[in-house]
Amino acid sequence: MAETTGEAPQGRPYFNKERMKHSPGEEAKLERQHFWRIIDAFRFYRVHVQEQVKHAEHQFLSLPQRHQDLLPEVLSNLARISQCADHNQEILQGIVHNSLHMFENIEYGEREDPRKVSPSTTFDMDKLKSTIKQFVRDWSETGRAERDTCYLPIIEEIQRLFPNDQYDVSRVSVLIPGAGLGRLAWEIARLGYICQGNEWSFFMLFSSNFVLNRCETVNSLTLYPWIHQFSNNKKSSDQTRPIIFPDVNPQSLPLDADFSMVAGDFVEVYSESDSWDCVATCFFIDTAHNVIEYVETIWKILKPGGVWINLGPLLYHFENMANELSVELSYEDIRTAIVNVGFHIEVEKPSVQTTYTENDRSMLRYVYDCVFFVARKPADLYFNGQEEEEEGEDDDQQQSSPPAAKSPRREGADSLT
Repeated sequence: MAETTGEAPQGRPYFNKERMKHSPGEEAKLERQHFWRIIDAFRFYRVHVQEQVKHAEHQFLSLPQRHQDLLPEVLSNLARISQCADHNQEILQGIVHNSLHMFENIEYGEREDPRKVSPSTTFDMDKLKSTIKQFVRDWSETGRAERDTCYLPIIEEIQRLFPNDQYDVSRVSVLIPGAGLGRLAWEIARLGYICQGNEWSFFMLFSSNFVLNRCETVNSLTLYPWIHQFSNNKKSSDQTRPIIFPDVNPQSLPLDADFSMVAGDFVEVYSESDSWDCVATCFFIDTAHNVIEYVETIWKILKPGGVWINLGPLLYHFENMANELSVELSYEDIRTAIVNVGFHIEVEKPSVQTTYTENDRSMLRYVYDCVFFVARKPADLYFNGQEEEEEGEDDDQQQSSPPAAKSPRREGADSLT
């Protein structure tokens, strides 16, 4: 990671997208600290929720007794929330247990006292609670409707662009940056395509490793994802209702399926030119510090003739975060950059309404009005003088099945076991 050089206008220093450059030993130490910080968040979950419950109990008991008498079920519901948190903690402990040695090419050592639970920040606990809701979106029957609006348009577009009656789909490579808990990538691999998911967040990586590699029995596990929501509940029971997962057996991919997950920053991990037939981004491009860097990376790694499929909003993740670079562009500006880089936009739908980890019984529900597009890197990009010669060839010399070479697996990245 390069250091920032130069000065910004008015003499202000540029923001750093990454940490400043460190020695290998310092980098390893920082990475190890980050790993254990996220492990601590998983382990601290029960304590965190119990503190919320105790606060709610204290608030209720501060009411006049006559008011408490009018609400006979409140304390029992809070006790139920506490029980649900205990159950969630059991699942999270299973995730932690299967995460300590999950990477093929890196170890993070052992804690001096593995039983010690360190308090976590509100930021990390919010991330963990959001991750719990990802199990609903990706691996439960409850999340099917949301998957149908977010994932199905991407899957159908891949099948339209690379139909199995014209392509050997086992040679068509699809990359899913920001893969989350892996369901979209898993579904694409199930159809026979080479598919690799990429994820940076340890919260997501730990959880996807658990569900993809350790869950085999359909609907065998239970989570209570809504117990953290104390507002906008129509019924008290809505807060403690369970979801079961996984709705399919993640181990049921065909034996010849080529499916993998790779850990690391998208821009840093994927630097090999002309290596992917398709890049599909779902609720991803707004995770960038600088979205144009994503555009350039996708352009670089796509093969000539390759396609970029995108669906999502622009809720910029680093907006208003201290000491973080964040450039919030309109879709119009991003579209201009996409075209100026060289992409040809073939499909564009400016209004695709969908939700994200929605609580379908909440009195407050958000709907994203997303943009869907398909952009192609021109196939004749590098041919120059050869292009005219090839256009003059007879049609019968053209391949009936357009070639799609298998992209190499990336040994340098942190692959999951």
